[in-house]
Amino acid sequence: MFNAIVIDKDDSGYRASLQQLNDAQLPEGDVTVQVAYSTLNFKDGLAITGSSPVVRKFPMVPGIDLAGTVEASSHPDYKPGDQVLLNGWGVGEQHWGGLAQKARLNGDWLIALPEAFTPAQAMAIGTAGYTAMLCILALERNGVTPDRGEVLVTGANGGVGSFAIALLSKLGYRVVASTGRVSEHEYLKQLGAAEIIDRATLSAPGKPLAKERWAGVIDSVGSHTLANACASTRSEGTVAACGLAQGMDFPASVAPFILRGVTLAGINSVTQPKARRLQAWDRLATDLDVALLALISREISLSEALDAAPQLLAGQLRGRVVVDVNR
Repeated sequence: MFNAIVIDKDDSGYRASLQQLNDAQLPEGDVTVQVAYSTLNFKDGLAITGSSPVVRKFPMVPGIDLAGTVEASSHPDYKPGDQVLLNGWGVGEQHWGGLAQKARLNGDWLIALPEAFTPAQAMAIGTAGYTAMLCILALERNGVTPDRGEVLVTGANGGVGSFAIALLSKLGYRVVASTGRVSEHEYLKQLGAAEIIDRATLSAPGKPLAKERWAGVIDSVGSHTLANACASTRSEGTVAACGLAQGMDFPASVAPFILRGVTLAGINSVTQPKARRLQAWDRLATDLDVALLALISREISLSEALDAAPQLLAGQLRGRVVVDVNR
C-alpha cells in the first residue's frame, strides 16, 4: 500500500483526499517510479480545489512534477535504481501524477535526473524553473541579450517569476519585477531584481502602444498584463508568454507586432520534445545558483498539500512548494 492524494468526482460532488492505494490500482505504463518528491504548482492547486476543470479523468492523482527512483521498467532507457524526473505531459490531469508515493508512467515522458541536482533540488526547481528556462531560451533565440536592455518579469513572486529573476540576473540582464505584494520586495531583490514595479501599472486596460521600455518580457499572468507588456516592448523585442494567472483573455492590438516587430513567443512546457527538455535542464544545471533554492522554495508533507492548494491560488504562498510524499 502507498499514500496518494486522490481527486474524485461523482454524485457526492468533487473532492480531494489523502488515500491509501495498492499497486494494482496504478494506471498503465512501462516504468514504475518510487516517488521521492513532487511539487504543488498553480495547476495542481486548480486540480485539488476544483476551481478550474483541469482534471480530465476520475479518479485522478494530481501532481504535474515528480522525481524519484525507478522500481520496475520495461522501457529500454530505464532500469531499476535509475533516478528520474518528469514535468508535464498531462500528468496530474489525464494520467495519475506525482502527489503519491508511487507512479506508473510512460517512460518516454521521463528524463534522467541531472547529476547536478538531488531529487529535492530538482523538485524545488520543478515545472516553474524549467518553464522559466524555456522562456529564457526563447528570448535568446530571438536575439535578446543583456546589452539590448531591460527584461520585465511579471508575476514575480510566483514560481516561474522567481526563477526567471534569478536566472536572468545571473546571466547579466537588468531585471524589472512586477508584483502586487509590497512585503516581498526584499525577497525579489535577493533574487536579483534591479527594480520592482507595482503590478497595477500593467493589470488595467491600456493603450495599443505605450512608451518603449522592455527588450524582453517573461509573462506568467496573461490578460491585460500581457497586452500592456507587449505594448511597451521595444522594437524587435520578444515577449515569452507562459501563464494565465490574471486570465486567458488577450485584450491587445496587433500594433506592437506590426509597427515594432515585437515577437510574442508562446511557451508550452507540457509537451516539449525531449531534446528541448534536456537543453533546458542542462542550462539550469549551469545557470542557476542552487544556493537560492532555500530562498525560493519551502517543503511540506503530502497531507499538507491539501490545505496549501487554496493558499497557493490565493497568492498567499511565494516561490515554490516542494512536497515530500513520504512524510
